[in-house]
Amino acid sequence: MGACQCKQQQKEIECDEHRQPYKDIYEGTQGSLSDYELIQPPLGEGAFGVVWKAKHKASGQFRAIKQINSKHSEEYQNIINEVNILKSLDHPNIIKIYDFFETNQKLFIITELCTGGELYDKLMEIHNFSEIDAAKIMKQILQALAYCHNQRIVHRDIKPENLLYESDKKDSQLKVIDFGTSKRTTGKNLREIIGTAYYMAPEMFTEQYNEKCDIWSAGVVLYILLCGKPPFDGNTDDEIFEAIKKGTYSLSSTQWLSVSPEAKQLIRKMLEYQQSKRYSAQECLNDPWILQYTKEEVKAPVLESVLTNMKTFRTTQRIQEAAYMYIIKQFTTKEEKEELLKTFQSLDKNSDGVLTKKELLEGYMKIMPESEAILQVEQIMQSVDKNQSGIIDYSEFVMATINRKTALTQERLEQAFKVIDKDNSGTITIEELKQMFQSGNKLPQETWESLMAEVDKNGDGLLSLKEFKDMMLRLI
Repeated sequence: MGACQCKQQQKEIECDEHRQPYKDIYEGTQGSLSDYELIQPPLGEGAFGVVWKAKHKASGQFRAIKQINSKHSEEYQNIINEVNILKSLDHPNIIKIYDFFETNQKLFIITELCTGGELYDKLMEIHNFSEIDAAKIMKQILQALAYCHNQRIVHRDIKPENLLYESDKKDSQLKVIDFGTSKRTTGKNLREIIGTAYYMAPEMFTEQYNEKCDIWSAGVVLYILLCGKPPFDGNTDDEIFEAIKKGTYSLSSTQWLSVSPEAKQLIRKMLEYQQSKRYSAQECLNDPWILQYTKEEVKAPVLESVLTNMKTFRTTQRIQEAAYMYIIKQFTTKEEKEELLKTFQSLDKNSDGVLTKKELLEGYMKIMPESEAILQVEQIMQSVDKNQSGIIDYSEFVMATINRKTALTQERLEQAFKVIDKDNSGTITIEELKQMFQSGNKLPQETWESLMAEVDKNGDGLLSLKEFKDMMLRLI
């Protein structure tokens, strides 16, 4: 089933009659599935389930819901693996997971909706790309891989079908999807033979491989982008496997006459037969050919505005902080985050998907003296680095730099309150707060009572809409 998302026009399910063929998905569900309105027809159907387009009722935003019909299927195990992997990842070029639900017979994973189609579709239309376009595509793939590999995660199925465009806009972000066959490593070589024939690395067949298999796959993608054909071909999978095992490919046919020596050199580094000599994702990102075509600078006023927002960001209470992160994650639009993404990527000098103190310092030194910048960065790391990892990840950056007046409007606060208030009682209970915190139930009850007391001004053990608004508006 993957994450197939077709481009045909969709219609909302407006009544029980139209809803009937898929009526069971509405009944017996738990958690927040009722917060979504499914849209008919489905985006895709497979042997194990369905992929839906769905409207998040509170925010009005559209998302993708993958429904797995049997908990005993192989696909179910892949989805569980995918959820566990995606929950730990936070990168603009990796599909974002919003939520995950289970019922007695079904499993649902809710992710951002990508409407621009697969890179595979673009290949079918264009056949071969310009070097500028190919470099921009490769940089996004390599940024995602560099981030994954730093997290000790190997994707194992990089191919054009697993690369989705966020939208149909010209400069749309590319997203790596389908982490069902991904693996978190412990430093030992991987042994499973897994993946898609054209893109599998030769060392997979010796059952001794590591994250460099992803670089080989990305190298195959780059080869196809520039000439329109795979480097290792055959009429059957076995013939393709034999070609891969030999490892010989051509960069001298007529299709390659107009391709630069620099592009060909990067392909050689990525399709290096010995994985120990093959480029890493970081080395690929530092390659002259990638740097030549993908360098972008953010305008000074935009940089200053974003860094000023970060400098003034402070949360004073844990519930306030969690609610704010919840609102940013669930309610902010792609348009609101567009400039922030460009700034994040311009500050992220090594393109590994996180910001270090050094990278932040370089950014702040562009708008203030070094001594002041050092002080600011120290304070920022304390107030923004919420998971105390020593780095600032993408979500932390967005939370700290987004325009808080725009993010925390009265309407949005009321919408968020209604979503958190699961039983529609008009107040938020401690149990409902636990659901908002991703790991809420790990804290003892007395801790929750103490956290509630910080924001519960009338002492009734509940959080009213007014108390919620007052708490959140202190961030502005």
